[in-house]
Amino acid sequence: MINDFIFNSNNFQTISGASEWRSPSNIALIKYWGKKNNQIPLNPSISITLKNCFTQTKISYQTKKVSKLEFSFLFEGENNPSFEKKLRQFFIKIEKYCPYLSNLELKIESRNSFPHSSGIASSASSYSALSLCIMDIEKELNPSIDDKFFLKKASFIARLGSGSACRSILGFFSIWGRSDFFDFSSDLYAMNYPNKIHDVYKEICDTVLIVDKEKKEVSSTMGHHLMEGHSFSNDRLNQVKISLKNLKNALERGDYDMFIKVVELEALSLHAMMMTSDPYYILLKPNTIKIINLIWKYRKENDSKICFTLDAGANIHLIYPKKEYDPIQEFIRNKLIKFCESGQFINDMIGIGPLKL
Repeated sequence: MINDFIFNSNNFQTISGASEWRSPSNIALIKYWGKKNNQIPLNPSISITLKNCFTQTKISYQTKKVSKLEFSFLFEGENNPSFEKKLRQFFIKIEKYCPYLSNLELKIESRNSFPHSSGIASSASSYSALSLCIMDIEKELNPSIDDKFFLKKASFIARLGSGSACRSILGFFSIWGRSDFFDFSSDLYAMNYPNKIHDVYKEICDTVLIVDKEKKEVSSTMGHHLMEGHSFSNDRLNQVKISLKNLKNALERGDYDMFIKVVELEALSLHAMMMTSDPYYILLKPNTIKIINLIWKYRKENDSKICFTLDAGANIHLIYPKKEYDPIQEFIRNKLIKFCESGQFINDMIGIGPLKL
């Protein structure tokens, strides 16, 4: 299966051009935490793809005489040595699958629609946008590639840059990681959620509350690594199986209360694994806890379907039906905004996936 993604042709014709994609971030409902070699997830994850929080990336390319990886990179019009170093590591990882890149001079330009360090996983949107541009180049070299393979390989190589990036290749709900509950699911790439989804989930809103914009004390990469030998690792894997089953049923039946239970349990379980790793650490902030308690209070008093989820950080994603948008915006302004850094929050919603420009 993995060999299907190797570009086998040695006939690298002379090409030049440009490709530009806009790819959104995503937020996991079922969390993956911990990974094996080569960015293989320790457990499956299910996410929703966002709409307004995206990375826009353009690659200009032309054939050169010497076969050696060469690229320039600008982030929002400026050089960024840190990002450039990560990009070089990414290109080394995908060289086996995209050998034609060494025959090209690449100019990469990228920008985000959301503020840097705003609590939204920009690695997911950036590597997915980059991978889609790369697949445009591959399709020029091999026009026989169909849309299905195009997206599958884009997801495959995006995963090698950032695990969650493989889910941003697709719109709405997606799943990444092998699971007996979902036919054809794979550790190598994400796929569109294959089962029935009730209409109540078709217009989900996601408001990101920026509790803390500081760089995390412990990176997600280190956090994944600390799952190796974790005391509760097996218990977590068993919990994920239950969460997958319950979320599958909730999505099919429109059981929003079960949806809320699974989403919040997964968010808190993610942070429980951090707090019980060795070394242990806490990424939640006091204002994170205050907001969670206010969400629970609001939901009970207003018979609301609002819930929260968290990434590996202090910032909160409010998940709620579109029909509750106005009252929840009022709730944010009246009760929650004072716990956000500089009063900052970002409104978003479920989206259809990347857009070629």
